[in-house]
Amino acid sequence: MKISVLGCGRWGSFIAWYQCAVKGNQVISWGPEGEPSYEVLKNNGRNEYVELDKRITLTCDLEYALKNSDIIIISISSQGLRGFMQKIIKYPVQDKIFVLCMKGIEESTGKRLSQVLTESGISPEKIAVWVGPGHIQAFVQGIPNCMVIDSENEQLKRFLADNFKSNLIRFYYGNDLIGTEIGAAAKNVLGIAAGVLDGSGYVSLKGPLMARGAYEVGTLIQAMGGRFMSAYGLAHLGDYETTLFSPYSHNRRYGEMMAQGKKFEKLAEGVMTAKAMKKLGEEHGVELPITEAVYEACFLSHAFESGDGAKECMNIILKLFDRATRSEFEF
Repeated sequence: MKISVLGCGRWGSFIAWYQCAVKGNQVISWGPEGEPSYEVLKNNGRNEYVELDKRITLTCDLEYALKNSDIIIISISSQGLRGFMQKIIKYPVQDKIFVLCMKGIEESTGKRLSQVLTESGISPEKIAVWVGPGHIQAFVQGIPNCMVIDSENEQLKRFLADNFKSNLIRFYYGNDLIGTEIGAAAKNVLGIAAGVLDGSGYVSLKGPLMARGAYEVGTLIQAMGGRFMSAYGLAHLGDYETTLFSPYSHNRRYGEMMAQGKKFEKLAEGVMTAKAMKKLGEEHGVELPITEAVYEACFLSHAFESGDGAKECMNIILKLFDRATRSEFEF
């Protein structure tokens, strides 16, 4: 297969490596000229995560990457997807297969990322998402994991999962695109909450966070037309270990440093996802108390400026304990 991976960040560079070194596909890795992650690969042939296989074609020519591939895998910041698609659709790509290997919700609209592609002119039958647990640092050491591919097109998701699988990644067929996308994005919000608990010394609360977090996300998924139990699958609950506990997790680290009054400079998708989820909760009439707490910590608190981040963040989290007593499960 001829595959172009658009985006040279940590996941983009790993996917290019995986598709070439593990699967033996013809791979083009694209990044914008001048962008740091592209320049690092161009100048060094590797980044902090992977070594660029010499069979991979590295380019900053978007037209070349789109023209010379059958499958286009996108791995960029979720909030930049709509603008990026406006560049892509200038070329004849309607017959290409698009795979989104990114997790987020568009903050300005509350739209799922597959919806952003559809609104950009790509047929839903040509769109799939690739999500689930796994850290590049573990994968490149040969430590396997399980992931999910989902799509409205049953044949497409089966084709991709069957052709992308290996002894390193076992793929499952998703069966709820709404739940897969919302669950995958929402786990980053829970990751920030977990980081706040770590940074504030309330680690024992991560158990309740996992239980109540999955229930909260499942309720939102259901209100949006998806399946409640999708929150308990690989896209969400199954990704908690790599997001709520791992030292590699950007979102957990963001929350941890926020609780210490410090800023984490790398991308933490959960920040804008919390804002988008808050909007979705209001639109669908769903209470999202953990999401609201993360939103408040990220956007309304003074944790970064006060120098007493742990106290500021934990005051927000502990407000959850003031909520009225209720049944654990209400359907």
